Amino acid sequence: MFFLIGALRAVIELIGLCLLGQGVLSLIAGAGRARNPIYRFLAILTAPPRQLVRRLAPTPVPDAFIPPLTFLIALFSWIGLAYLRTFV
Repeated sequence: MFFLIGALRAVIELIGLCLLGQGVLSLIAGAGRARNPIYRFLAILTAPPRQLVRRLAPTPVPDAFIPPLTFLIALFSWIGLAYLRTFV
């Protein structure tokens, strides 16, 4: 069980760091981010969690809020798993 929690926490950490990197690169690259190969690579890696959050989010939530919401869910999941790991 300890290994499973650690592995899940590592995957969530990777997703969170990719989302964070994509956000920072979006700020740096601006409008040209769609042509940046690193940004596109990070977009491919973060597409499944973003699509999952889009499906779970209520319809009135704008698409612009989905990446930050995904990051927040990943962050709180990572913290929750760290807390859970202390009891296992």
